[in-house]
Amino acid sequence: MNNERSIDDLIRKFNEENLKRDIDRRSFLSGAGKIAGFSLALAMAQSLGVGNLTVDAAPKFSKYPFTLGVASGDPLSDSVVLWTRLAPDPLNGGGMPNHAVPVKWELAADEHFRKVVKRGTEIAVPDLAHSVHVEAEGLMPDTVYYYRFKSGNELSPIGKTKTLPPAGAKVSGLSFAFASCQQYEHGFFTAYQHMAKENLDFVIHLGDYIYEYGPNEYISPTGNVRHHSGPEIISIEDYRNRHAQYKTDPHLREAHAAFPWVVTWDDHEVENNYAAGIPEKGQSAEAFIKRRAAAYQAYYEHMPLRLSSMPNGDGMQLYREFSYGSLASFLVLDSRQYRDDQANGDAAAYTGFA
Repeated sequence: MNNERSIDDLIRKFNEENLKRDIDRRSFLSGAGKIAGFSLALAMAQSLGVGNLTVDAAPKFSKYPFTLGVASGDPLSDSVVLWTRLAPDPLNGGGMPNHAVPVKWELAADEHFRKVVKRGTEIAVPDLAHSVHVEAEGLMPDTVYYYRFKSGNELSPIGKTKTLPPAGAKVSGLSFAFASCQQYEHGFFTAYQHMAKENLDFVIHLGDYIYEYGPNEYISPTGNVRHHSGPEIISIEDYRNRHAQYKTDPHLREAHAAFPWVVTWDDHEVENNYAAGIPEKGQSAEAFIKRRAAAYQAYYEHMPLRLSSMPNGDGMQLYREFSYGSLASFLVLDSRQYRDDQANGDAAAYTGFA
């Protein structure tokens, strides 16, 4: 039997099967997923200009595919984004074949998945590095949920997430953490190990999730403790591998799996001190815009962001707003895509922050 099928064929097959029989909603590991994921995947593929997309309906992996863990993010009072990426060989392009793969997902009210509240199937496509961004909707406000993914015979780690209180609701307090500037070479991510043990409502990442430098190009005053793989990153493959390297850190994965994250970027997700379409140095405007587009796409592929943040051409909408009941409002800013050049340029006398 040929396992490569078009998305239209898969949609037709699942519709026919669902008309013939009821799906056991407690049988996640063997049951078929909802068709909504296939429709969303088809729309995503069309937006990317992908033609004749084929799907491996029964994928087999040479190595464990959930090496980068799971994450959730962009929480609202009734929905949250669930993320993973299939990457059996994470530091070498991911190690996935050049066709789409179905990924089942499940959301439950308990960590043992006895009370499943949502489930479905998404399609991980090559053009998004086989990443998955599930927008789980119709959820209860201010509620903890557990989630997991399955592709082929492989099951992901379990993640925990939480929705926000309703807008305007009276709440007595909230607990959140923030992080930034996580230069992989400068230190181990043990702070995330401690963060994952806290009782937090969410985590905010303020930017510099990755750094673009080659090995030992940016040395800590106390010396680097580990090294970037490969030279300074330029291409889409480079940025994917660098994001994957950061997510191979077990403590970072642990913190992602423990809470929903709200993320934004600073400069190092692309290049030090870039401003809008202006590079730091040594690149033409055309070359830099191409580099920035590659960096933006890789960022989307590795973050728990909604479809509304998917890159469009060489830009990406990242600014947005979250309200935590009547207690607090969070305005997430994009301070790099929309800005003037550095006030003092990037001259040798510049003594600003990294």
